[in-house]
Amino acid sequence: MPARQLAAMLALPDTSQSRTMPDPNQVTEPAPVAEPSVEQAIAEVMPINEDTLFILQLFDQMDATAPLLRLTIAAVIIGVSLLLLLLTRFYVKRRLKRMEETPEERYKALRLQAQDLLSSADMKNLWMGVWTWVGRLLSLLFILSAINGLLLTSGWTLRLAAGMINAFVDAVVYIWHGFVQYLPNLVTIIVIIIVARFMIRTLGLIFDGIRTRRIYLKNFYPEWADTSFGIIKLLVYALTAVIIFPYLPGSSSPAFQGISIFVGVLVSLGSTTAVANVIAGIVLTYTRAFSVGDQVEVADTRGRVVERSTFVTRIQTLKNVIVSIPNSMVLTNNIINYSKNMGQRGLLVHTSVTIGYDVPWQTVNALLIAAAIKTEHIAETPEPFVLQTSLDDNYVSYEINGWTRTPEELPRIYSNLHANILDEFHGHQVEITSPHYRAVRDGNASTVADVLPREAPDTEEKPA
Repeated sequence: MPARQLAAMLALPDTSQSRTMPDPNQVTEPAPVAEPSVEQAIAEVMPINEDTLFILQLFDQMDATAPLLRLTIAAVIIGVSLLLLLLTRFYVKRRLKRMEETPEERYKALRLQAQDLLSSADMKNLWMGVWTWVGRLLSLLFILSAINGLLLTSGWTLRLAAGMINAFVDAVVYIWHGFVQYLPNLVTIIVIIIVARFMIRTLGLIFDGIRTRRIYLKNFYPEWADTSFGIIKLLVYALTAVIIFPYLPGSSSPAFQGISIFVGVLVSLGSTTAVANVIAGIVLTYTRAFSVGDQVEVADTRGRVVERSTFVTRIQTLKNVIVSIPNSMVLTNNIINYSKNMGQRGLLVHTSVTIGYDVPWQTVNALLIAAAIKTEHIAETPEPFVLQTSLDDNYVSYEINGWTRTPEELPRIYSNLHANILDEFHGHQVEITSPHYRAVRDGNASTVADVLPREAPDTEEKPA
């Protein structure tokens, strides 16, 4: 037992008197029956365990050899405990005051990849809370130590002091034996984690080389590098957790296994939509439907892709509004990418206009091409061209086509193109009277509107 081992190390001398052989001729008188002591009476009423009783016997031997030694030890314990209590409270208060006066920027935030799990303010509050509880625990320990020393001073409370000493020794021995027994498993876990981290760092360097095009793999695109590395890293973490699990303390207990099953059921029941979004995000990555910065149209939302995360795709619309679309919805809808096939010519801008048969098609073509050339962001080379798309009952459908390399300006390009078409046709007295417009030619006013000159903005300073 721990108490007996402690006594063996102390090796206190035995004070029992040597026994002599009785003389058979001597008449022995019956020894007087000693009255039970207070400690014996208490022991009969309140039984104690073997270790506590052994500690009490050590105190009895100590009192027999040196009557004042127990009181001296008690006084030292009380004095040292109170001194350590005062020093601890002083140091912890000083430390907390210094931490409170320290700016939050001095604390390093807890970051995972590019996200702040705990900000600088949270880390400051966390460390202050840690120091506060450390001070409380140390204060409680020193207070109990002082109380134990106080209990050693009296024979009435000596049994309680022995019980506290025995409980403390048992706790220390239990913790030490548990740590020594768990040490091989702890070393195994540390080795497994080191190997896993080494594998992840090596794979990270490889995929970083693929992403920056320093490493070339056939039929493996650089934009797949981040997603592929994330999947492999997740698999490595999962495999590491599975390998480590049997070495965790209490992993074989029914309570631990029950909690694991309960958490697994909750995750499987509540993560159907989340898993669908994650899988859809992976599929979108490997289909190369779009990249961050592309101008796309998804589910009636048109704009620039600003973020593609695990669960959602964020698009900044032409009105500067951020729209978050779940990846599963993106995958199940048509994706129009205006930036994917820019090539050398760019994106083809087109719009239609219908003109009656009384206007020669050569005139219409020339006016449409002139309007396209005047439109900003439409390239002059390759030249715009016109297609006659249909011959209807009352008019001909014309389609003007021009090339642009700025898909983010499409709404403004279309607006300017339509304005230039109106200016060209009205300036050359060509009526746009279709598709459903009728005019009686009996002297009525023409349907051609007046062309207003586009004046430059007045930059002169006006008098106040």
